[in-house]
Amino acid sequence: MANNTPQAVRGTQDIFGADAEAFAFVVETFERVRKLYRFRRAEMPVFEKTEVFSRPLGETTDVVAKEMYSFEDRGGESLTLRPEFTAGIARAFITDGWQQHAPLRLATHGPLFRYERPQKGRYRQFHQINAEILGAAEPQADVELLAMADQLLKELGIADGVTLQLNTLGDPESREAWRAALVHYFAAHKDALSEDSQDRLDRNPLRILDSKDRGDIAIVANAPPIDDFLTAEAREFFCAVTSGLDAAGVPWQRNAQLVRGFDYYRHTAFEFVTDRLGAQGTVLGGGRYDGLIETLGGPHTPSVGWAAGIERLAMLVGDRAEAGPDLVIVVEDDAAATFGLKLMAIARHTGHSTELIASGSPRKRFDKAKKLDPRTIVVVDCHDGVPVPSFRKLADESFELEIRTLFEAVTP
Repeated sequence: MANNTPQAVRGTQDIFGADAEAFAFVVETFERVRKLYRFRRAEMPVFEKTEVFSRPLGETTDVVAKEMYSFEDRGGESLTLRPEFTAGIARAFITDGWQQHAPLRLATHGPLFRYERPQKGRYRQFHQINAEILGAAEPQADVELLAMADQLLKELGIADGVTLQLNTLGDPESREAWRAALVHYFAAHKDALSEDSQDRLDRNPLRILDSKDRGDIAIVANAPPIDDFLTAEAREFFCAVTSGLDAAGVPWQRNAQLVRGFDYYRHTAFEFVTDRLGAQGTVLGGGRYDGLIETLGGPHTPSVGWAAGIERLAMLVGDRAEAGPDLVIVVEDDAAATFGLKLMAIARHTGHSTELIASGSPRKRFDKAKKLDPRTIVVVDCHDGVPVPSFRKLADESFELEIRTLFEAVTP
C-alpha cells in the first residue's frame, strides 16, 4: 500500500531533542551577549520586494540568478524570501527613519532561504544570527563587532580551534587600483584559469582570489597584493583595527586572499574559520559595507556587520541534552492528585522546573520519576484522606530544605 504521508521539503529539517537544545543554546547565548554590547533587537520581515536583494547583490550573481526564492503575489508584485539579513536591514534604516539612532547597533536572528544543494551544515531553509553597526565610520566599530563575535564563540564554548582571519579591502581608491591590477594580471593568465574564474574576470575579478580550483590557486599565489595599493588613509584604518583587536585581547591572523566581491565593501573583511566542519569551515563572517545603503537610494552610511549560521554553531556546540527537572512530584494515591497539582504550581511559580506524574500504574510512577533524573522527588500519598508529601532525597540537603519550606504552608 502506497504511503501518502507528505514528506519534509528537501533542504529543510525538523529540529528536535538534543539538536533543538543546542540550537536554543546558541540563540540564548547570542541574546545574552548582544545585551552586554548594547545592541538593540530587531525583527525583520521574512519577505521583501525582490529589488531589495537584487539591487545590492546584482542581477548576475548566483544568489539572485539561481538561489533566491522569488514569486509574484496576487497584486503582481515580485517578492523574495530573504536570502540574507543585511539588505533588509539597510532598507529599514532608510524607510523607517532609523537614521536618527545612528550609530545604530542592531541584532536579529531567524530563518533565511536559498535554493542551494543541501549538504552538512547547509540547508535551503537555514537560520542565522546577525549583528550590524549602521552609521559608524570609525575603525572602533569594526573592533567592537569582532570583540562581540569573539566573546560569543567563547561563551558558546567553541572558541578552541576557531581562528579569526582578517584582511583589508582598502578605501575606494585603493580597491579600484587593486582591481585594475588584478584584471591586468589575470588577463595574462586567462587561458590557464578555470571556467568559473574566466567568467569572474569580466564580472567580479576579486572573487578569483578565493577560488578553490588547484590551477587557480597556483596563479593567485603570484597575484598583486592589496598592500601594494593601499592609500595612507586605508593603511591607517587597518592599523587601527588590528591594534584595537590586540588591545581587546582578540587574536587574529592576516589572510590576504580574503575578499568580498561587491563594490560596496570597503576596508575590513573577516571570517572566523575552523577545520571541524569539513568543507564548510566558516563559522562566522562579515565586513565593512560603506556603500551598501547608497545602492538602495539612501545616503552615504558607513556600516559594518557579521552573520553566523545557527546550524553550524549548534554542530560545534554538540550534544546539549536537556537537563533533568529540579523537582518531580509523584502522586501515589489518586485522591491526592489535586494537591499534587497545587504543589507543582507553587514550585513553577517560584522558578523551579517541575513535572507531575499522576497517571499509569501507581507502582511504576516512582520509577518513571527516577528516569527523569530530577534533583528531588516528592511523593504525595494520602493518610486518612489527608494528602501528605514526603521527600526522596536525590539532591543536596539545602535544596530539599528549600522545597520543604516552600510546601509547608500548603500542607494540611
